Amino acid sequence: MDFNHFKVDGKKKISLADFRTDRDDTFKNKSAEVAFLEKNTAKLDELQARFAADGKAGLLVIVQGMDASGKDGSINAVFSGMNQYGVHVYSYKSPTARELAHDYLWRLHRNVPMRGDITVFNRSYYEDVLIVKVHKLYKQLNILDRAKSPQAIDDRYRQIVDYERYLWENAIVVVKFMLHISKDQQARRFLRRVYDPTKNWKFAISDIIEREFWDDYQNAYEKAVNATSTKIAPWYIVPADDKSFARAVMSQVVVDALEDLDPQFPKMKESAKDELELGRRYLIGEKDAIAEVKELVRKIW
Repeated sequence: MDFNHFKVDGKKKISLADFRTDRDDTFKNKSAEVAFLEKNTAKLDELQARFAADGKAGLLVIVQGMDASGKDGSINAVFSGMNQYGVHVYSYKSPTARELAHDYLWRLHRNVPMRGDITVFNRSYYEDVLIVKVHKLYKQLNILDRAKSPQAIDDRYRQIVDYERYLWENAIVVVKFMLHISKDQQARRFLRRVYDPTKNWKFAISDIIEREFWDDYQNAYEKAVNATSTKIAPWYIVPADDKSFARAVMSQVVVDALEDLDPQFPKMKESAKDELELGRRYLIGEKDAIAEVKELVRKIW
């Protein structure tokens, strides 16, 4: 299924207002949508097994979005069916004093996946051209004046493009999602957090304060997407008013990214095949194989 109409690859400038936040008519009904996600969950499990065994590339998935856009739930729905040994999720909150003393990429780069692994960033270095831009937080840094002028944000767009090319040139594929939610839908989800006692813990008055900057954030997202969309690290602006639709779209984009890499199980060397055969014979109780294994044990220990 093709979701390329949600893809932004830098070929032309986009307006965020042109992208829908509600579901389209891709699926006939909810049950078809759920079945599609379930099918992709099984497919991702199989692809990840080959991806981990192949070990030639890493996959970095970045998930951004306004508060209540469904980041946590989407990550859980898309990636929870995989072998968790090879999938790592990092959620980034406000940086610590130690992190602020480093360059803004430092706290994230150390968590970039090794080859064979999939890493998901729930928020990312893009916060440094989003909330940092909206609230001009760069002015508060204990840093040289030349690094905290308004030009610093434009510099960061360039740095991020260069950084994502660096990752790509080192076999790390970057997939970026913006969960695009409407202001009305955000309000409805906030109200659920207020009225549902099991969700009260998710609500903070800071969510409402940030909502007052809605237009500023939309402008910041639009500028960031336009400035950092490239062929090798495109953005996907995913309609997020309907959670299950967003998850279906995200699952297919990740499937496509892994299938494009075409990971394969490594071919066994002849020596490994010999060991496999010895193991088989030992396990079915062949006496000569048992004797051979005992001799190996004696030599090693």
